[in-house]
Amino acid sequence: MLLLFITPILFSACGQDNYKMERQITQDLTYNHDLDNNDNFSPDDEWLVYDTRTEEGGIGANSKIEKVHVKTGEKVVLYELQQNRAYGPGVGAVSYNHTNNEVVFIHGLLNCSLDKPYEQWRRTGVIIKDEQPGKPIFMDARDISFPFTVGALRGGTHRHEFSGDGKWIGFTYNDAIMKKLEDSTGLSHNLRTIGVSVMHHPVTVPESHGGENFSGEWFSALVVKVVPEPVPGSDEILKAAGDSWVGRVGYLKSDGATQRARAFIGATLNNEGEQVDEVYIVDIPEDITVQGDTPLEGTETSLPSPPKGTRQRRLTFTANSKYPGCEGIVRSSYEGSILAYLAKDDHNIKQIFTISPWGGQAIQRTFHDSDVQGHFRWHPKEHSLVYVWQNSLIGLSIEDGKSTILTKPSQNPPKNPVWSHDGRKIAYNRIVSENGNTPTMQIFVIDL
Repeated sequence: MLLLFITPILFSACGQDNYKMERQITQDLTYNHDLDNNDNFSPDDEWLVYDTRTEEGGIGANSKIEKVHVKTGEKVVLYELQQNRAYGPGVGAVSYNHTNNEVVFIHGLLNCSLDKPYEQWRRTGVIIKDEQPGKPIFMDARDISFPFTVGALRGGTHRHEFSGDGKWIGFTYNDAIMKKLEDSTGLSHNLRTIGVSVMHHPVTVPESHGGENFSGEWFSALVVKVVPEPVPGSDEILKAAGDSWVGRVGYLKSDGATQRARAFIGATLNNEGEQVDEVYIVDIPEDITVQGDTPLEGTETSLPSPPKGTRQRRLTFTANSKYPGCEGIVRSSYEGSILAYLAKDDHNIKQIFTISPWGGQAIQRTFHDSDVQGHFRWHPKEHSLVYVWQNSLIGLSIEDGKSTILTKPSQNPPKNPVWSHDGRKIAYNRIVSENGNTPTMQIFVIDL
């Protein structure tokens, strides 16, 4: 990795302290209120959406999606499974649309049973409109019956994220057909990858397999190519994750046009065959219905293929660095010109780095003497970040390198920060335990 070091304004401690008064928004200490590092503010910044999973049960055992009013603390149940069990169906990991009053979240398959539990490859995306709570809209269609349906998928979508214009949803994905092949051959085929859905037209799938197949309202396609055995030293990858949209609607190309894209972490193999995770980007065509060289819907022995016009590029090359690898969710600045991620510096300390969507030199942005704890998020209108370090929420200006400690250090650090759309609030989770109660995750807000 080529590193261009700016003057280190951050030392063992940050710059000035500017502690903000934090407000605890959720008060019920009997259950969790998990923001899960998603886009949780409603378009008008009045509500925060979350799930209520437990650490032990996870999403599969969770039955409820709620929202809370930022000012009044009023709660509304947006969706609840009445007959959920430890094995599913399960719901969780919810995000708001940036432009419409609707949320999207993981939903396990309705035919879940003890021998068919909630799994990575047995889930889908469901949309709930605020004005129609409890009425699910199944986003991605599912078809595990050969021949497969174009626009449908054959597995499980998760970590759903609306694009800034509200017209697309990105997600990570695991494939049920490849899981079945993996089980029969003992070789790795169920490789995590990345897809997108768009409001193109509904996809109709004949219902069969006892609820395994169903139709969806959005057209879906995988956009990242993964292979079971990457060539060592090549740009091929065996896994894609840690993804997010680039910019509100993309990044600017050299000709001035806007390119829609997702940035992510791809797992490569170095020349010795060891895994090294690197930053990648994939350019996404506006029309994802056009087949490339191989079937969009996939075959019985291959994953669905990216549509014509996708372009997958590697941005970092850290294999020969002192401490190789990149990690975290690759996050983009609001207009798409800067991508941020985590990597270790030459002192083996985890720091925030940035790189252009066109590649080139990576820039180290933090210079702490202990690891950045992650959870970094971009301001919605400025080149600044918040992240967690030494159990405090830190603000960092990218333009001048100045930082501010926003919250006092705590035994229970802030987690899952998220900016309001107007940039005036940051919400986050913090574990709370009072009067001997079991510790639960609650939502806090600071005003800037």
